Amino acid sequence: MLSYDHGTSRTKLIGETIGAFFDRQVAAHREREALVVRHQNIRWNWGELGRRVDDLAAGLLSLGLKRGERVGIWSPNNAEWTLTQLATAKAGLVLVNVNPAYRRAELEYAMNKVECGALILAPSLKTSNYLEIVEDLVRERKLPHLRHIVRLGGEKTPGMLNFHDVARAGGNAEKAALADLGPKLQFDDPINIQFTSGTTGFPKGATLSHHNILNNGFFVGEGLKLTPEDRLCIPVPLYHCFGMVMGNLGCLTHGSTMVYPAEAFDPLATLQACAEERCTALYGVPTMFIAQLDHPRFAEFDLKSLRTGIMAGSPCPIEVMKRVQSRMNMHEVTIAYGMTETSPVSTQCATDDPVERRVSTVGQVLPHIEIKIVDGEGKIVPRGETGEFCTRGYSVMTGYWNDAEKTAEAIDAGGWMHTGDLATMDEEGYVNIVGRLKDMVIRGGENVYPREIEEFLYRHPKVQDVQVVGVPDTRYGEEVCAWIKLRDGESATDEEIRAFCKGQIAHYKIPRYVRFVDAFPMTITGKVQKFIIRDEEIKQRGLVAQKTA
Repeated sequence: MLSYDHGTSRTKLIGETIGAFFDRQVAAHREREALVVRHQNIRWNWGELGRRVDDLAAGLLSLGLKRGERVGIWSPNNAEWTLTQLATAKAGLVLVNVNPAYRRAELEYAMNKVECGALILAPSLKTSNYLEIVEDLVRERKLPHLRHIVRLGGEKTPGMLNFHDVARAGGNAEKAALADLGPKLQFDDPINIQFTSGTTGFPKGATLSHHNILNNGFFVGEGLKLTPEDRLCIPVPLYHCFGMVMGNLGCLTHGSTMVYPAEAFDPLATLQACAEERCTALYGVPTMFIAQLDHPRFAEFDLKSLRTGIMAGSPCPIEVMKRVQSRMNMHEVTIAYGMTETSPVSTQCATDDPVERRVSTVGQVLPHIEIKIVDGEGKIVPRGETGEFCTRGYSVMTGYWNDAEKTAEAIDAGGWMHTGDLATMDEEGYVNIVGRLKDMVIRGGENVYPREIEEFLYRHPKVQDVQVVGVPDTRYGEEVCAWIKLRDGESATDEEIRAFCKGQIAHYKIPRYVRFVDAFPMTITGKVQKFIIRDEEIKQRGLVAQKTA
């Protein structure tokens, strides 16, 4: 039996634009609570959200922005982010998600790559002064396509528009133009550009359509059995698919309530939001769940309202999954797997899958999607064998913006997206992600998958979190290195860790190098940057790099 599967369903794909679908949901759920933003003291029902989205869409048209033009947003989580997401969709504009962690050079590259005509930005985040960065780039004429800069907040900045003023700028003419435009928009139109992490080169702009992300949000929500009674806590970044598709559009398509606990992830704020807002679902990457479970005030919060949610973004340690189910009451929590280029989810566990399935796999293929696992020559491997995970269907991006060469490298002639992830598929179609092609360690001719070693080391009672990478070795080509974060108050030695492994895993999988750390280098979405770990280890130990990260 070959490693191929496809998702069947009696439920058809949504053949509408985001704007058209949103209008129907507003009419159906007008008085129900749609959006709660705790750090802004905002509570809007669907009727209020609909009115504000229409006002902003008309305001954007008043700036002279035309269908298909790109509008960037550079901001942490807030109500304005969601208004912009929905308003640009209604106005036929392409929303460009700018990573809040970006700095000057990265912003300049992203804005010019997609020729952004407008940028909506927060004044600052943490140590980054967004206003200064943009003002410098404009003064130096580094953003030639940018015509409008719209700042959030109540203050005014010379040369910039105020978000609330733009939202009030649309008159009857713009409202009429918006109503006229709606039926002309097509669900295959590009609606969103999200930049990949760019760890192996310049970031690429994955271009997604209404059809891509509206349907993916819907079927992810179906997998969680969301209803209008559900309240989803969204501590993950909106600039990423996890927040804006699985979160916002998952709620939109089911009439559920979106709850934002803070502008950026904070474990205490998330626990408070779940308890006080009686949330029924919670999203996060494994490190977020670990931070909540290990918070000193965790026991104070009543989490009995929680039922389900998603853990995704990076491999989920089995022990963490078990703690989330038992201690956070999320007995129907699911694991989802995907990537930005696939809108993002390709596989997901079911809420009623046996626990062992949910803690050891990333589930089965979603409806209307095909998946296969192939070897280095592109041939489908038998079930149980490791190969590259590929996917095809409505969810695959339209391409990388203005980059036909990179698009052709990612999507083959058959329309299959090559993910670069190593996976296996069992007899029932459950998929297990065993690592990244580029993360696989080859030690003395043996293929070593870091995920397997990480899962084993999580069993050590002193280990809170662990990341395994390969580093150069003159004898074996590569050696295994483990960075370990211990539980509070614990101490351990290299020898203790290796002794724990001896006789339990193959000798060539036992880490030669062990380093105890307080934290891992992370992206803003909570993904561990293994290439930084590897580079730091090479530098600290004076190793000679033989393999590119």
